[in-house]
Amino acid sequence: MRWNRLWILGLGTLFTCTFFIQAKNNPVSSKRDNPIRTIVIDAGHGGEDPGAKGSYSTEKQVTLAVALKLGKILEDNMPDVKVVYTRKSDRFDDPRKKAQIANDAKGDLFVSIHCNSTGKIRKVTGYKTVYHRKGKKKIPVKQAIYAYYPSNAKGTETYIWATSKNSAKMESLKQNSVIVLDANSEETRQLMDDTDPETFILLNTLRNAYFDQSLRLSTLIEDEFTRVGRISRGARQRNEKGIWVLSATAMPSVLVELGFISNPEEEEYLNSSNGQQELANGIYKAIKRYRDELQRFTDSRHAQPATSGAPQTRLKSPKAGKGQPAIPNKNTQYCVQLLVTDKFYKPGASIFRKLQGAHINREQIVLNKKKMNKYTWGRFKTNQQAYTAARKARKLGFKDAFVVSC
Repeated sequence: MRWNRLWILGLGTLFTCTFFIQAKNNPVSSKRDNPIRTIVIDAGHGGEDPGAKGSYSTEKQVTLAVALKLGKILEDNMPDVKVVYTRKSDRFDDPRKKAQIANDAKGDLFVSIHCNSTGKIRKVTGYKTVYHRKGKKKIPVKQAIYAYYPSNAKGTETYIWATSKNSAKMESLKQNSVIVLDANSEETRQLMDDTDPETFILLNTLRNAYFDQSLRLSTLIEDEFTRVGRISRGARQRNEKGIWVLSATAMPSVLVELGFISNPEEEEYLNSSNGQQELANGIYKAIKRYRDELQRFTDSRHAQPATSGAPQTRLKSPKAGKGQPAIPNKNTQYCVQLLVTDKFYKPGASIFRKLQGAHINREQIVLNKKKMNKYTWGRFKTNQQAYTAARKARKLGFKDAFVVSC
């Protein structure tokens, strides 16, 4: 029950974020219909970097084979999802390049595939006597004889970035804020300020949602592996070398360790066609369960009555919800309510001049039996554009500016 509550909280956080942060350039209804549109698959290592080595194979070979099989399954079973590969051949890319590929693709999910390895096991097989000179005498000393055997470590692990890397994940979101905040128009780019405290809070909330989602997916992957008899070593946070790419990608991200290539039994499995297909199927099934959970949650939220297109009568936004629009229907447009006053201003009045030619609307309303004037700014197609406009308005002196549907 505790896990279910955490997962629902994470979904709720992400759902909220998606109304303030349009993660894609095209704000159309299909984004609602499919919560995952682009999956980035990263085959670990490659080229001059072989990764871990078994007795006859290398990590780079196994990861590429499984990555291609996973991509094929996704393409066959999720035709509405775009699959992006960091590599489809035996080539090496710096982790920074891999992160760039994922971020440029505007991925909704990043799955990095690797193999585990441990050193050989040292065992005492007997003893021999050696002599050490001590002065004029030779002293007999018993010395162990060692033999080295392949590791018997086995099983799968799925990692997410450690919380100690939260600042790095935050930085990746900030650096990719043009994508994350849907700044696809020059108007939105001018309005957006990623150094603004409210933007920081927004990105921090999104990072936390990505952490929860990554943890959920990693758990589902390990669950699918155990269903086919694999030994699961768990879903874990990781902070050591080799995990950097997870905190550098501006999306939910996991790293899957398929097994121990240093174990001869595991190496056989990892190189077999059946083993590779089984692993790819397990990851696919976990992704499908993950997407279905997102879909059910968003569907249940969208099933709630949507607000009408009429202007809201709320005149002053509460502090906790400042600048936040109600959940819209697909035809909703957005305005920024600037102020409500008994004073009359023309659209070109000096009070609005700092908004630089913005389209100002005036509506007469009755508040406490008194005639008042409500001034709103513009008509925006997405709530993110309106949200960034509201931030700008508050910076320019309209302290109570917030977003309304119009």
